[in-house]
Amino acid sequence: MSSSAFLAKVQSRMQMAKEMSDEEKLYRYNGVLYPSIMCPEDHLKALENIRAREDDIMLVAYPKCGFNWMVGVVRKIIAESMGVKTESRMPPLIEFFGPDVLKTVDETPSPRFLGTHLHPDNIPSSFYAKKTKMLVIFRNPKDTLVSFYHFSNNNPVLPVQSWEYFYSHFLSGDVPWGSYFDHALAWEKRIDDPNVMIVTYEELKQDLSEGVRQISSFFGFSLTEAQVHQIAEGSTFTAMKESSANSHGTMGNVIFRKGEVGDWRNHFTPEQSQEMDEAFNKHLAGTRLGAKLNYQLHCQ
Repeated sequence: MSSSAFLAKVQSRMQMAKEMSDEEKLYRYNGVLYPSIMCPEDHLKALENIRAREDDIMLVAYPKCGFNWMVGVVRKIIAESMGVKTESRMPPLIEFFGPDVLKTVDETPSPRFLGTHLHPDNIPSSFYAKKTKMLVIFRNPKDTLVSFYHFSNNNPVLPVQSWEYFYSHFLSGDVPWGSYFDHALAWEKRIDDPNVMIVTYEELKQDLSEGVRQISSFFGFSLTEAQVHQIAEGSTFTAMKESSANSHGTMGNVIFRKGEVGDWRNHFTPEQSQEMDEAFNKHLAGTRLGAKLNYQLHCQ
């Protein structure tokens, strides 16, 4: 399926969403909530048969941890190092594909750029069997929650929810793609896997050039310093937001909102902030991923 055909399909689904009730927009698959329009059951079932390749380039993130930002960065790295320009506007989320798109993916020449929000235990097993390299992005939970809340309320395929409702459901893990903390703990177990590289949104914001260097090296791409700086300059959040009308159509402003570290302070009450601190300490205190997230600096 071509990029334009896929986008046309997405647009028709957006239209479909306007006629659905909020209750119909989410459903459970193996105990986890998913958007029924973008990830229907036949999509998730079809993924069981996806044939991974050793040289697939896999990008993984819990929702609203910087996935779309890094899609742009990784595409630029591939284009610069391989000398091929990818004009694809198709989001690489495998759970959006469905059986017809998966057939096309199976015929796509290597290296294929794929992505997912799926919990690591739910990523199709062939990616682990083939030792596919996975770049995983995490973001501090307070900013993730705020970004997810706005995304949900501005995206027609997801239900509109009040801040209090979304906040409590995020903490309990009852949001699309499941619990932030479950995802984090599952990646903590894989932190020593040589085929997994975990980066944080905050460290990428602080030094994107270094991030580009590390990511390209991890995937086996070789870039000159000039290329590294060119990619970093063209991949700031502001630059991505400005070009999002071309890259993401009408969803550009929904996907790229603020991109700030610390916006949670404009939303959390002191009680909510303390409750999240307690949840973080309960789940991630003492873990290496918890230390990498630098919670005290970004969330207190």
